[in-house]
Amino acid sequence: MTSWQDPEAVRFMLDDCTTWAVVGLSGDPSRTAYQIAQLLQERGKRIVPIHPSAGTVLGEQGYATLADVPFPIDVVDVFRRSEAAGEFADEAVAVGAKAVWFQLGVVDEAAFERTTAAGVPMVMDTCPAIEWRRR
Repeated sequence: MTSWQDPEAVRFMLDDCTTWAVVGLSGDPSRTAYQIAQLLQERGKRIVPIHPSAGTVLGEQGYATLADVPFPIDVVDVFRRSEAAGEFADEAVAVGAKAVWFQLGVVDEAAFERTTAAGVPMVMDTCPAIEWRRR
């Protein structure tokens, strides 16, 4: 386990956070983002699709950017390549999100340092499905 998979940060997001903005979520059920968003809903979370095409996904209205979401976001869950993910951590801090989650395989150490320095818990390179199974 690395410092960017702090058990308390994971617990906080899974147990205490309810509104999850899922960056990269489209209406394609074969994509991992869709499957994880569906799991989040099954676990009682409200998902907010964040995608440039901003359609309705899994019954929830999508938004083109985090800044377009008109209500508070608890967790920004990022399904983007590592080289593109950091900007979403910065946007999450800017919109007042309570936490940031980078999915399995997504690592940006500089973004982790910026985000946690701003007082926002962050985890990287893991998945809510994996973390729920570990319990």
